Amino acid sequence: MPYVKKPIEKLYYSIGEVAKMFDVNTSLIRFWEKEFDIIKPNKNKKGNRLFTKEDVENFHLIYHLVKERGFTLQGAKDQIRGNKEESFETLELVQRLEKVKSFLLEVKEAL
Repeated sequence: MPYVKKPIEKLYYSIGEVAKMFDVNTSLIRFWEKEFDIIKPNKNKKGNRLFTKEDVENFHLIYHLVKERGFTLQGAKDQIRGNKEESFETLELVQRLEKVKSFLLEVKEAL
């Protein structure tokens, strides 16, 4: 059986990496960390924030609610408190539909 190399996934992401993922400033990441209690980064001895994969997924949810759907911060907090699982399901559905859309656009261009 041939060796299959597994993709390397990081355990922790720096604040700069997270900001780059969402194309926002690091100050917005710090602000959301203070505003939303679902974001709990670890901090090293120097005080640098280290975000886990779960934190990044929570940022995806916050970004989706605030930037893409236009919720206010209070509205996003209420949505997360009330229907966190439903919000994650909606986010996953939107992401899958975006992938399908990009695939169909590639097929259209190839024709």
